[in-house]
Amino acid sequence: MADNSFDIVVVGAGPAGYVAAIKAAQLGYSTACVEDQFLGGVCLNIGCIPTKALLETASLLSHLGHAKEFGVEVGEVKADLAQAVKRSRQISERLSKGVGFLLKKYKVTHIDGRGRLAGNGAVEVTDKKGGKSTLKAKHIIIATGSRPRDLPFLRIDHDRVWDSTDAMMAQTPPASLAIVGAGAIGCEFADVYAAFGTKVTIIEAADRILPLEDRDCSTVVEKSYKKRGMDVFTSAKLESAVVGKDGVTVTFTTAKGEKKELRVDRVLSAIGRVPNIEDIGLEKAGVAKSDRGFVKVDAKLKTNVNGVYAIGDVAGPPLLAHKGSHEGIACVEAIHGDPHAGVDYSNIPNCTYCHPEVASVGFTEEQAKEKGLDIEVGVFPLSANGRALTAGETDGFVKVIRDRKYSEILGAHIVGPHATELIAEFVVGRHLESTVEELERAMHPHPTLSEAIADAALASIGQSINF
Repeated sequence: MADNSFDIVVVGAGPAGYVAAIKAAQLGYSTACVEDQFLGGVCLNIGCIPTKALLETASLLSHLGHAKEFGVEVGEVKADLAQAVKRSRQISERLSKGVGFLLKKYKVTHIDGRGRLAGNGAVEVTDKKGGKSTLKAKHIIIATGSRPRDLPFLRIDHDRVWDSTDAMMAQTPPASLAIVGAGAIGCEFADVYAAFGTKVTIIEAADRILPLEDRDCSTVVEKSYKKRGMDVFTSAKLESAVVGKDGVTVTFTTAKGEKKELRVDRVLSAIGRVPNIEDIGLEKAGVAKSDRGFVKVDAKLKTNVNGVYAIGDVAGPPLLAHKGSHEGIACVEAIHGDPHAGVDYSNIPNCTYCHPEVASVGFTEEQAKEKGLDIEVGVFPLSANGRALTAGETDGFVKVIRDRKYSEILGAHIVGPHATELIAEFVVGRHLESTVEELERAMHPHPTLSEAIADAALASIGQSINF
């Protein structure tokens, strides 16, 4: 093929784009990946990975605060946010270089520039110097990701009003921080900054924090946060945020209808993300968008334009890296002609890496009841788990929601240590269409946190052994 012609061109090199490009190359397609910022996208560089590095520091600070209980005497503990951020950047840079290595390994052509659809199987690329070139491809995959959303009265200025990138790059913790939005991003940064000594106030419009999770999980996290000195306001309506020279004055209405005024050093806007659809040539190519502004795709990730596909955040929620990666693989497999290509959107795990961690898959208890499903719920508290007791981390539980007739695992919810690792057992179980009995009969090692999964499965059939 000519240098500017490929079988597949992927626009974007985040966890959706670079995975799609590698999969395409593995299947024998000549492939190019166009990216004008950083390999690995938001997740690897300014999202998932660096925030988890900061959360590990927060966890370490928390453990050190209880070291005496474990028979360990420590001197004065000093928290250094700048060093924690430096470490997080080093990890991200290492992984970003790793993506570059993988693209070379699989002979994917990485093109450094901004890609735009030009119609008729063409992608126009603008390089850093403003030079333009055109790529031709039989198949074009859009993987341009998303960015933080702001509100008309809460404009992100990257100084007093932060987005998630600002929060993960700060060199010193503010004395006080108001976090607007208590989803995964808001709760994770609340955890980090509280550990570094910041007075944290959480303001959430929904009736609980982590509103997409099981209500009981939200309750455990909220109690933990309040115990650590955070102020949490749910069912709260933000009225205004006035930025001054030395801080921000936030005004909101509480659940009781009381108007409250709060003066803080910084505000973190954590109210969600919007797709990067501007200036990528959608209109020129005739690509349709959904009512919510995402690129509209079918079950095979195809758009309305022949030969054009979309994956990852730009293709719609949930905006999760692992969902995007799976879509990247499924999209390329569909192009390759695999009749079974696709993503099981009913079995996508959700993970929040705050402390205690929260992870889930499938229906919440409320959702199952709203659908009129005949269910039985089993809950096993970590306070009855030996491994959790030895670790000194007993806040939380494992909850299993099963179909009463067939014992199908309809949903699973974990709050507690390593919940984001443990949830994978339920994801695999649901993928293999296991019953709760089969899950319990698979022998779990002792003593481990994973035993709580078997115990919760037993509880859901009324046969709990250890509780």
